Amino acid sequence: GAAQIKATKQVSGTLRLDLAQYRELQAFAQFASDLDEASRKQLERGQRMVELLKQPPYSPLSVEKQVVLIFAGTKGFLDDIAVSRIKEFEDGIYPFIEAKHPDIFEQIRSKKALDSDLEEKLAKAINEFKANHL
Repeated sequence: GAAQIKATKQVSGTLRLDLAQYRELQAFAQFASDLDEASRKQLERGQRMVELLKQPPYSPLSVEKQVVLIFAGTKGFLDDIAVSRIKEFEDGIYPFIEAKHPDIFEQIRSKKALDSDLEEKLAKAINEFKANHL
């Protein structure tokens, strides 16, 4: 907690609660035949977040990459991507941002926080990547 930069806290603020609710809903869904739309969407987002948070051993992500990834997941940018393609998104978004929008990583590193301008740039970059690469 204390070692995290503000940007990490901003994007992951509700993550622990969201994942707890996802696991609870997942357990309930095993026995329920019909889920309402909101519950179904929450389950689907939870599946994507779990996939997103998987990391191979000894392959730590830089803070700015973590921020981009968690931002994309918690803000719903991955809701229309199949769970099986989340890794493909993750593998492609970093080089895309480095090549086309290097200022995003630089600003996350220097500001250590997300302001509305940076969030807007990030959203635009993610949508651009999705439109052209997925």
